[in-house]
Formats: sequence, structure tokens, C-alpha cells
Amino acid sequence: MLAACQRLAAARGGVELADIFRAHGEFYRRNHPLPVSHLKVIEAVARCRTAALGGHIEHCDSCGFERPVYNSCRNRHCPKCQSLAKVKWLDKQKSEILPVEYFHLVFTLPHELNGLILTNKKILLSHLFKAVGETLVDFGHTHLSGQIGFITVLHTWDQTLLDHFHLHCLVPAGALSFDQKRWTPARKNFLFPVKALSVVFCGKFLDLLKKAFGQNKLLFVGQTASLANPAAFQLLINALRNKPWVVYAKKPFGSPVHVLDYLGRYTHRVVLSNDRILSARNGEVTFSYRDRKDQNRKKTMTLDAHEFIRRFLLHVIPKGFVRVRHFGFLANRSKNLLSICRQLLEVNPALPKLPSKSVHEMMLQLTGIDITRCPLCQKGTLVFLADLPIVAWDSS
Repeated sequence: MLAACQRLAAARGGVELADIFRAHGEFYRRNHPLPVSHLKVIEAVARCRTAALGGHIEHCDSCGFERPVYNSCRNRHCPKCQSLAKVKWLDKQKSEILPVEYFHLVFTLPHELNGLILTNKKILLSHLFKAVGETLVDFGHTHLSGQIGFITVLHTWDQTLLDHFHLHCLVPAGALSFDQKRWTPARKNFLFPVKALSVVFCGKFLDLLKKAFGQNKLLFVGQTASLANPAAFQLLINALRNKPWVVYAKKPFGSPVHVLDYLGRYTHRVVLSNDRILSARNGEVTFSYRDRKDQNRKKTMTLDAHEFIRRFLLHVIPKGFVRVRHFGFLANRSKNLLSICRQLLEVNPALPKLPSKSVHEMMLQLTGIDITRCPLCQKGTLVFLADLPIVAWDSS
């Protein structure tokens, strides 16, 4: 399997996450007890766009060229399967962009909580969304005297694939008055004081954490086992309350174009894109990253393949967990409020209807490449010829 994967990667001109899972995934599974969710991610990514998922044959109507096209796994952790999802999501957001500045805020949980979060992802990451959402809504009420709207995007990683739990928030610079008759703009280049945001965020999250503990909803295993003791848990709460929590505010975006560029880069990003993987040989994986502590310089890191897989799997999101959420007048249940905001900002209050796009149209929009054009003669059109059967998967 290893030699075959190396030949496949060489033929494509690069190494992909799928190649690493095919080469080392089975051995990693045999030597590390994994939850079902992790096993499904390894299997889905390894099978993606291979005969194991079936597919069809395309035929050029001009020169007769034929090629197999295999189905995608559509797993949200797969680097190859997020592009089309991103296009669909972005098209929807384009219709809802307001003609105002947008602020980018980042709320980060202290690393002392990492171990607890990894064994209680669903509840504690939900509490992260809740704490951030309530904090921003409260500040909208007190500082802008109205209701704000914002989009939150969960990221769980840093550039070296280690656990780093934080929410990116995109916030239009203004609020809808409580009587829904006025749009109140935020101050130029200023939304809310970040130090005050961090204090309120800290308090709200720790209150939710204490409540979860009191209701016996938390699991304590491994390095966090000692925290099951109420006294030890309270010591953690006290230590967290006495340290500064990080809330970062970037300069506002100047135009809707910049907003959409941001959205495209953050919302459907996975832990590691394939273009960051530089090589995989001799049991090691080398990838590129940016060192935020060194002026964001681009560097490389080499990890043992099993450590690379371990780090990647840290970021598997629980089944059904939504990592992009909308609040306030941008929430799905508040489209009437968004229409009012648009009207007050002198934009057509009716949200435009989105046309249905084919895969061909979305790929053309995303890459500028016509996937129906024959790669051999560059004149003909590739058309469906026949289905391909699903081939039994051999992970050994």
C-alpha cells in the first residue's frame, strides 16, 4: 500500500492527506484506540475520489478520449471536498452583505482548557458559541442601543495542527434599533472595547462550565481525571478567572468584496489544505506553516507520520455539530430583521433569489477551469458514458 500511494502521489505531482491516510492509517488504527468518528474520517478521506466510492466514465464527443471520474467522500474534514460547499455558502452570503464596514473579532479559549475540551467537545464548544454570542449581543445592546448581527466560525487548530480553540466573528458595524426604525452605525474603526469583551466573555464561559460540572455533564479521563474532584475543579476555575482571556479585533473591512474574501478563506477551511503538505517519505510528513511569533514568516515542520495523524484527528468535529453559526439579525430565523436593515441602509429589502448552479458552473466560478472541456484535444466536451462499479476497499 505504501509504495502504491507513493507512486500515485508522484503521478499527481504532489502528496495529499489521502495518501498519508492510505499509507499509514491502517497501522495507526491498529495501534491507537480511536472513536468511531475518527475511524470514519480516516476511511472517508482515504477512499475519496477512488474506485472504492464508484463513479463514471467520461467520453470526449470530439476526439474519443475517455477517463474515469470517481465520486467524492463529501466528508467535511476532507481537504478536497470543501471547495464546492464553500461556493454554495458564499453565494448565499453575497445576497446578505450589508453596505457597511465589517469587523473581525477573534475569541480564544485558554489552553488550560484544551484537555477538557478534547474529551467534551460537543458541550464545551457549544458553550463557546453561547458565551461569545451572548457577549456580543449584550455589547450591542449597551454600546449601540440595538440588535447587532454576526457570523461565527469555529476553528480548533493552530498553524502546527495543535489544539487551539477559537471563534472568528464577522460583525457588521452597526445595530438595528430596538424599535426597528433606525440603523445606528458604529464609531469609525471601533466597535467594542476588547478588554471589556474579554472580561465578559470569560465570566460567561466559566459560568457555563461550572453549570455543566454541577449537572455532571462533563467527562474526566486521562490527564483531566483529577478535575473530577470538586476542589480541583474549583482551583482550575479560579486560575482561569485570574488570567487575561484573549479577544482580538482586526481593522474593519473597507468593502463587501473584502468581506467575501475573508469569508471564503475562513468558513470552510479544514485543518490542513493539501497544498501545505510538502512531502511524505520514510515515515515522516513535512508541511508548511506560518510562524505568528516570527512576523508570520513561512516555515516548514516535519513530524512522524503517526504524530501528524494524531494532530489532524484532534480537530474532528462531533457528528451534527454546526461550526458556522449566525446570530442576531443575520440568524436564519431573523430574515425579516435583515430586510429591515437593508431598507434602512437604502438597499433593496428583498433578498435576491439564488440561481441553482451545476457542479460544472461552480467549478468554473471557483477555479476558472471548464471541467467539461476535453484535456486532450481542448475542443470537445466530456459527456457521461457509463457508470463505474464500486470496488471493494483494501486498507491493508
